[in-house]
Amino acid sequence: MYTRRFLSRKKHSGGRKMKKTSKLLLAIAMCMCLVLVLAGCPTNKNEYDIIPDVMTSADGKYEIAVVTDVGDLKDKGFNQGTWEGAKKYASDNGKSYKYYRPANGSNATDQDRIDAMNQAVSNGAKVIVTPGYLQATALIDVASRNPDVKFVFIDGWPLSDADGNPLTNVVGVSYKEEESGFFAGYAAVMEGYTKLGFTGGGGGGNPACNRFGYGYIQGAEAAAKEKNVNVTVKYSYMYGSSFSASTELQTQISGWYNTGTEVVFACGGSMFNSVLAAANDTRNGKIIGVDVDQSSASKRVITSAVKGLRESVQDVLGQYYGGKWDEELGGQQYILGADKNATGLPTDTWSMTNFTVDEYKALFNKVVSGTIEIDTECPSVYNQAWFDGLGLTKVTVEYIA
Repeated sequence: MYTRRFLSRKKHSGGRKMKKTSKLLLAIAMCMCLVLVLAGCPTNKNEYDIIPDVMTSADGKYEIAVVTDVGDLKDKGFNQGTWEGAKKYASDNGKSYKYYRPANGSNATDQDRIDAMNQAVSNGAKVIVTPGYLQATALIDVASRNPDVKFVFIDGWPLSDADGNPLTNVVGVSYKEEESGFFAGYAAVMEGYTKLGFTGGGGGGNPACNRFGYGYIQGAEAAAKEKNVNVTVKYSYMYGSSFSASTELQTQISGWYNTGTEVVFACGGSMFNSVLAAANDTRNGKIIGVDVDQSSASKRVITSAVKGLRESVQDVLGQYYGGKWDEELGGQQYILGADKNATGLPTDTWSMTNFTVDEYKALFNKVVSGTIEIDTECPSVYNQAWFDGLGLTKVTVEYIA
C-alpha cells in the first residue's frame, strides 16, 4: 500500500523546475499489484477488460474524461493504462466516463488537443485526465478558460496561465521512470543478456522516455560490473516521434536482432507492436515492455518497466471526489517512485530464471533505501558524445540517430 508521506520536490531531468510544495501528502491508497494487463490473457480477462470503453450516459453528460495527446488509446501501454485507471474508478463509483482522441491521431497538434478538451468540457466533464507531456500548451489554454473543471496532467508538472498565475485546477503527476529503467537493464544483464537495445518515443524530447532509457543504461552497467561482463547497447529515438508502430521501426529493429541484439526495450506506446513484429521474425528475439505489464502480449516479453498509471489515476480521482482537491491537489506536483511502489518490474508474471524475484526484491529495497542512487540528469540533446562521457566501464552504447 502507498503510505502518506511528504512527496519529493526533486527536479526531474530534462525538465522544468517543480513549484515548491508545502506539506503535501498524497493519500494514495493503492496497492501496486502488478497484474496481467492486456487483453488476450490465456485464462481470463482482467478487471479492466470487462469494463466497456464506451458507455451511454442517461443525461448525455460525461463527467470523467480522458483526452490523449498522440498515439492510440489502446496502445497496450501509457494511454491504455491511464484510460483503464479512469474507467475503473468511474465504473466502481457510478460515474459517467468518455475518452477523446484528438483529430489527426499521431499527428495531432496543440489545436487538435484544445478542441478535444473543449469537447470534453462541452459534454459535461468535471475532471479531465490528460496523459502525455505534449498536453501542456493545450492545458494552459483550456484550464485557464474553465477554472471550475479539474485537470490531471499525467507525466506532467504544475502549470501557470499567460500572466504567470498558478493554475490551481491542474495537478501534475509524474513518475521516477529512471528507477523502472534501472531495474529492467539490471535484470536483463543478470538474466544473461549482453547485447541490448533501446528504442524510445518522443524523438529524444519526451522526459519520461528519456528517464526510462537513462535508467536502463545505468542498470545494465551496474549488473555488468557485478558479473564482470561487457555489454553493448544500441540506443535510438528514430521512428518514435509519434509513439506509433511503423514499418520503418520494424525494419530497424529487425536489423538489430539479425546482427546479434538479444533483447530490446520498447519504450513508447504502440512502438511495442513494431518491436514485437520484428522479434517474431527471429528465432530468439526478446522484448522489455514499458509502462504496464505487457507479458500477456507475447512470450517474447521477458519483463516490463512499469509505473503505477492505473492506480495513481484512480487515487487522484478518489481525492477529487472526496473533496480534497484544494487541500491536496490543486496546482501541485506529485512524483511517484519505488518508495511508493509506483515503479518497478511485475513479479506476478515473472519468467526470468537466472535473475530471481528474491534478487529483484533485494535490489528494489536498495533503491528505496537510497543505497543505490540513480542519476536523473538526461541531456536536452542526445548524441554519441554524451553517452561516451558517462564514464561507463562495462557498457558500450551505440547511439543511432
